[in-house]
Amino acid sequence: MEIYKLTDSVSDRVSGKYDEKLIVTDLRQGIKNPNRVNVFVNGRFSFSLDVSQVVEMGVKKGREIDREQLGEFKKASEFGKLYQRTLEWTLLRPHSEREIYDYLKKKIYDKKLDKDLIERIIDRLKEKGYIDDEKFAQYYIENRFVKKGISRKRLKMELKKKGVNETLAEMVLGERSDVDEIKKIVQRKQKKYDKEKLIAYLCRQGFSYELVKEVVEEELRDYSSSASDGL
Repeated sequence: MEIYKLTDSVSDRVSGKYDEKLIVTDLRQGIKNPNRVNVFVNGRFSFSLDVSQVVEMGVKKGREIDREQLGEFKKASEFGKLYQRTLEWTLLRPHSEREIYDYLKKKIYDKKLDKDLIERIIDRLKEKGYIDDEKFAQYYIENRFVKKGISRKRLKMELKKKGVNETLAEMVLGERSDVDEIKKIVQRKQKKYDKEKLIAYLCRQGFSYELVKEVVEEELRDYSSSASDGL
């Protein structure tokens, strides 16, 4: 169960009168997340901030704040919590900027938060070096069907869906050979499919018919020759 809520209605009830003074009365370390600080205003929990935010924003016991400042603190609270969750998700594996944007968009929609948080969080992640589409594309290509084989065309289509532009995809793909990828698949599938079915399967994977036909015939010929030599 989450100890914090992204929107804290409690802070709207810190006093019965709108013009009553707002005083930071206590700061307490978070129970589940010791890197966050619970801030109490007029004796009631109002919002939580990262330890670094507390220092940067000068939040301390006894400080008097107005309602405009309270609103800014609440926005900072939402930013800090969502940024931390996004960072943890981002660190699980490399992600493209589009993937992170879609992740934040869903969080914003679910929690009914300000949309400007998306841009601010993405800017911070870029600043810290956690968003890099080139590194993401390299990771994706190096880990997508490495042993099974996959066409350049299909890889480019998948990268495009993840927001990687065609120029960058081409650069990262470099000299990757479809011939080698076809051979990987033929070695796995040649006992399961006859030549025509194998060619049709490879074409559905995004390889060109001419290249598929040439490589398949060569591979099957070599396979037959090796089998005959073994008799």
